Amino acid sequence: MWPWLLPIVVAAVAANLESDVQRPLGPGRDSVPGSGSESRPNIIFILTDDQDLHMNSLAYMPYVKKHLIDEGTFYQRHYCTIALCCPSRVSLWTGRASHNTNVTDVNPPYGGYPKFVSQGFNEAWLPIWLQDIGYNTYYTGKLFNAHSLSTYDSPFVKGFTGSDFLLDPHTYEYLNASFQRNREPPVSHEGEYSTDVLADKAFGFLEDAVAEQKPFFLTIAPNAPHSNVKFQEDWFNGSGSAHTIFTTPPIPAQRHKDLFQDAVVPRTPGFNPDEPHGVSWISDLPQQNQTNLDFNDGFYRDRLRALQAVDEIVDAVVDRLTKHDILDNTYIFYSTDNGYHIGQHRLQPGKECGFEEDINVPLIVRGPGVAKGRVSEIVTSHTDLAPTFLTLAGGEIRPDFDGVTIPVTSEQFDAAAGVRGEHVNIEYWGFALAEGQYGKAMYWNNTYKGLRLIGKTYNLYYSVWCSGEHELYDLTRDPYETHNLYTTNHSSAFTFPSSTPGERARHITLQQLLSRLDSLVMVLKTCKARSCTHPWEVLHPAGDVHDLHDALGVRYDDFYQFRQERVRYEKCEKGYILESEGPRHVKAYSHSTDEIGIRGGAQWSELV
Repeated sequence: MWPWLLPIVVAAVAANLESDVQRPLGPGRDSVPGSGSESRPNIIFILTDDQDLHMNSLAYMPYVKKHLIDEGTFYQRHYCTIALCCPSRVSLWTGRASHNTNVTDVNPPYGGYPKFVSQGFNEAWLPIWLQDIGYNTYYTGKLFNAHSLSTYDSPFVKGFTGSDFLLDPHTYEYLNASFQRNREPPVSHEGEYSTDVLADKAFGFLEDAVAEQKPFFLTIAPNAPHSNVKFQEDWFNGSGSAHTIFTTPPIPAQRHKDLFQDAVVPRTPGFNPDEPHGVSWISDLPQQNQTNLDFNDGFYRDRLRALQAVDEIVDAVVDRLTKHDILDNTYIFYSTDNGYHIGQHRLQPGKECGFEEDINVPLIVRGPGVAKGRVSEIVTSHTDLAPTFLTLAGGEIRPDFDGVTIPVTSEQFDAAAGVRGEHVNIEYWGFALAEGQYGKAMYWNNTYKGLRLIGKTYNLYYSVWCSGEHELYDLTRDPYETHNLYTTNHSSAFTFPSSTPGERARHITLQQLLSRLDSLVMVLKTCKARSCTHPWEVLHPAGDVHDLHDALGVRYDDFYQFRQERVRYEKCEKGYILESEGPRHVKAYSHSTDEIGIRGGAQWSELV
């Protein structure tokens, strides 16, 4: 666990758990009842919206700490592969990277529920696969953007035994939500607190699921702690601008509105720096003045307050599972669609960036065989969740998955030792939105390809922007991503610390490192299936290179530095348009100096 998070968690839990019974609440054995001891497990997935990991939000959720972190495994290196809700959720539910779903925005023509449907995913996604193997499936809360009062029945969402969805344009209005149950007309809940309405619906589905005496999968997806948002119609027709969306801090339940009066955004070294960070539009952001900082601290406090009703859902779910005697046969997953920033790198409240605040997100799991109190360092991503859910349910892994099953039980962790990948593909297209009161804007030059690479002696982020700009951060030495190494002399030395006692540190040039990272991004930016999970195999088909350390062998210098194309764009686009993505073929190393293979998709040809 991060050194800055542990003491805060301990302090917050010590302060809050003591008074749990006084905190006002919201509404609300090894087998499934009536089945044999070998019955399949139930799965409950609590999916928040825009929840941060790097601003300590978990430290203010004592029930998450008590029931999930203490009783399960916390995956501290879990990533979304695209820091925007709808594309991230589609990847999560399909097990595919965004460049393979082609759902890359929140609204048409490049994203939203209509794009999800047009791509064929309403007939091919996780709830349908779970139903095919005998699970009942339930969902309440936010599904996708542009799933709205005008699109909810064109067509209806497929795959759920029971559903009650939040609908646009009121998804993010905490006191004006519209829900749509099964195939019934939408119902307005104006004046009611949306998270509490959702809680009642979730508890009702849980009771339905238990009564059916079948294994079940239940998703509870509140809009918290997303900002409170009102849209104008132009936002949904592809004409969106900063003037067609009105964002304000999230609204907490009345019972929570006065909590955490002294909380402020953590003042890390990357917070509102004296010198700008990043590239493109980020490098031009002004430093925030005190009035701006004060407002953003209030925004932060309201995020924490809005999460309290979610925290109460966690407690109530565990209580109900316990009363029904099925807690020990139920996995509970807790995560979010993407992370969030407030003030880091001078950014106004928002997401959509490749910085750690936006892509490194919470994932906590408890359930049968899950180690209690474990903090995992394995690298996982949202594309791994669909395979993981299917594996736990006893289903077969699909060949078109771009992710792999996350080890959950102790036995799975043992089997995964030395096998799990070191990388996460990061990608983004189109806009970035500055939320809140200050610096309100939409930035359209926010298209980039990125890579997170984490090994025993390296911790790197590399990205290439459609503008031709590059970023490289060494998070071992620069955990807050304040110094872009790409702008330094590429002939300068880069040192990998030794991972073995008595072994010398490894010294290379920055150019040697960049050539490997760029080639890896070349594979990942159009990868499919196994090439997404084992990209080094594409570059080294002989199977003798498994990670960055292996690839840094001197004998590969010519191959990486002079024979590979570099990642670049033909032009900046608002969505995934393959013709604008630049070169997309990589060369494969051959031990014969006369033979280099070229791979494009699944095709191979030899150049002699």
